[in-house]
Amino acid sequence: MSIEKTRETMQRYFNSEHSDVSMMAKDVVFTIMATGQEHTGPEGVMGMLNYFYHIAFDATATTQLTLFGESNAMFEGDFVGKHIGEFAGIPATGKDVNVPICIVYDLENNQIKRGRVYFEMPALMAQLGVSMGGG
Repeated sequence: MSIEKTRETMQRYFNSEHSDVSMMAKDVVFTIMATGQEHTGPEGVMGMLNYFYHIAFDATATTQLTLFGESNAMFEGDFVGKHIGEFAGIPATGKDVNVPICIVYDLENNQIKRGRVYFEMPALMAQLGVSMGGG
């Protein structure tokens, strides 16, 4: 793929607010890097995104930076919204959140093949008023 084709594919995906499954390969895998949890197939990935952006939170992703390569793309931004449903065992708090997020995408045949999601869980937990323990 060319850098231009990668940019075009990713812009279509971003503009659809992550709802265009035609942008995803049938065997797409999104991995939450902090936990290793994987979501597979367009339906699995869309289910995870829907839960995250519309069920647990009423949120959007604001863009800080996008980079495009011949078969990769990167999104850096902020996950911004309100905690409206259960997440990680935490009932809805109604609190506003603004959490750094970065996603690295691998593309193949003009579709997203993999997504690696780097999400600042400690920042989210602090904003929800939950201690992550440790010491």
